[in-house]
Amino acid sequence: MITYLYWAAVIALVVLSLFAGGRLGSLSKGAIVAAIIFLVGWLAYYFHFEQVFVKRFGGVMYISVPSGQRHLGATWKDDNLWVENYNPETNECIFSEYSKGNLLEGRVVIKNCNPLIEAKERPAIPAR
Repeated sequence: MITYLYWAAVIALVVLSLFAGGRLGSLSKGAIVAAIIFLVGWLAYYFHFEQVFVKRFGGVMYISVPSGQRHLGATWKDDNLWVENYNPETNECIFSEYSKGNLLEGRVVIKNCNPLIEAKERPAIPAR
């Protein structure tokens, strides 16, 4: 719901700038301002507000696990989503701070990490 309100506000500002530009006799300047407002609104949503809206107000956000890795878990730290994956080829656990565009993204790599114990290595569980 908050996403709809955000986009309604951005579109209202775009329409307002077009209207104001037309009233002042310079529709081209109003169109330029409208394009800038829309671009800034879209970039702010894509790189920042989507994750904040999902965390604080609920919603849906889709991310994908990189090929060759297995997903282990995810957690929120403040407004940042941290995702834990395991790469069986390199035997590394990778904690990645999720951010679109990979801007200011943190990453922690734990070497020789094997969270997925193979069936032959598991201790036998006694029958009840």
